[in-house]
Amino acid sequence: MSQSSLIVAKFGGTSVADFVAMNRSADVVLSDPNVRLVVLSASAGVTNLLVSLADGQEQEQRAYLLDEIRRIQYAIVDQLDQPDVIREEVDRMLENITMLSEAAALATSSALTDELVSHGELLSSLLFVEILRQRKVESVWFDVRKVMRTSDRFGRAEPDVALLAELSQSQLAPRLQEALIVTQGFIGSEAKGRTTTLGRGGSDYTAALLGEALQASRIDIWTDVAGIYTTDPRIVPAAKRIDEITFEEAAEMATFGAKVLHPATLLPAVRCDIPVFVGSSKDPAAGGTRVCNQTQNPPLFRAMALRRKQTLLTLHSLNMLHARGFLAEVFNILARHSISVDLITTSEVSVALTLDTTGSTTTGESLLTQALLTELSSLCRVEVEENLALVAIIGNNLSHACGVGKEVFGALEPFNLRLICYGASSYNLCFLVPGDDAEQVVQALHRNLFE
Repeated sequence: MSQSSLIVAKFGGTSVADFVAMNRSADVVLSDPNVRLVVLSASAGVTNLLVSLADGQEQEQRAYLLDEIRRIQYAIVDQLDQPDVIREEVDRMLENITMLSEAAALATSSALTDELVSHGELLSSLLFVEILRQRKVESVWFDVRKVMRTSDRFGRAEPDVALLAELSQSQLAPRLQEALIVTQGFIGSEAKGRTTTLGRGGSDYTAALLGEALQASRIDIWTDVAGIYTTDPRIVPAAKRIDEITFEEAAEMATFGAKVLHPATLLPAVRCDIPVFVGSSKDPAAGGTRVCNQTQNPPLFRAMALRRKQTLLTLHSLNMLHARGFLAEVFNILARHSISVDLITTSEVSVALTLDTTGSTTTGESLLTQALLTELSSLCRVEVEENLALVAIIGNNLSHACGVGKEVFGALEPFNLRLICYGASSYNLCFLVPGDDAEQVVQALHRNLFE
């Protein structure tokens, strides 16, 4: 098989949730001989259980969480034709989880959290290889940490793309010729060999990074929905599937909270112009969405995304009036505390900005530390509002089209808008609304713009 026809297939948590789901995913893999590299998430629910253990639990709660993990994974092991082949290895990993959770009960750390959480992917990939072997498929378990070298920013590590390409070509590429390779999403290792994670949803990112490193022809993301929809069908049952969407539109959707793809997923694919396909492992025949560089006749309004748990920071200072350098100072303080700003609007004497607390394996609340607030308070008066939601409309040429305001703001009349961002990008129009109104806002806008 030539490298140029290689397809990297990634399966999310629901696609490897249990024995039946894993077998359905195996069917998908075996239906296309060009799929030679499979990237897996942890079985559904396991990562959340591991994150809870990493938070440090009392013995009783710890025992309950460990039992739940054991139950999910053993439900798969027990249905294998030859469960004993793998039982010892699974036991060893569960023993590791137990030891790490006991350490976390004494003292938590981000490095320990990553080490603990990585076991979800290690277990699911181990079980999936056994399911393939049971079906007489030549398959090999590969530890992605051998090639996925990252920074040591635990919980949100940055991959070393050049090193990944070099290691993938030497360690992975030759093996793809001989067998089907199964590996883990979401995890990597830093210079000292300690395990890292790429942030929640990082399995998609892993698949795209490996696709780029191995010059794949396509990256398939298999999930529990048949493609990308105009908005979350659980909020709006009338949401429609989008058959083809550009990288820019999909990246905007992902950035603003659409769960189907991880925001950074598309970067490696865009860099190398590799198309990404999103489909449902439960119903592969239903088709899906193709994400590529260009589409025919892109519409004005393409989709909507919702992101919860947003924080609004409003900074007031009369010193801003006709002064230079105030914003620079604010951004310097935020940079020192590793805070990235999402949306921003300014007036003569105040600046309002949103912080996105989603995306890291560590809890988001810790972004607004007392040290940060103290430092900002020495510069200006600080107001913090929590429990807000960001609603983003994604489209094309939005900042230059006539009538956008009428169609959008007419539907929003009954709601309180805390912040509006429009004009900075021709691909999106964003509002911050109270968290309790979020679903109604999305439903009202979808009726107006898409139905």
